[in-house]
Amino acid sequence: HHIKQLQEGASQVKFRPKGNSMVPLIHSGNEVTVESFMAPDVVGHNLDFTDLLEKGDIAFCKVNGKNYVHKVLAVEKERVLIGNNKGHTNGWTRCVYGKVVNVAS
Repeated sequence: HHIKQLQEGASQVKFRPKGNSMVPLIHSGNEVTVESFMAPDVVGHNLDFTDLLEKGDIAFCKVNGKNYVHKVLAVEKERVLIGNNKGHTNGWTRCVYGKVVNVAS
């Protein structure tokens, strides 16, 4: 649902992810605001999404077929390494939908 909104041009989406892997940065049920990397103004500038992310940012992405709101652990050209806030690494991905820009209760 949220990915479809981003693919259709929404500049931001808000939702409440479940799980405790990002505590204390994000608690289960907190509302996150994700700024799209798929919006026309980003795509129109021909920016690589890795130009918009740095280590420590929180990305909304897909790794190995699963969607995550997890930390960026490393950035390389056209891909990022994703993991949770508990030390687990999910893997490298090129599928990043956007960046978390706000977390609210």
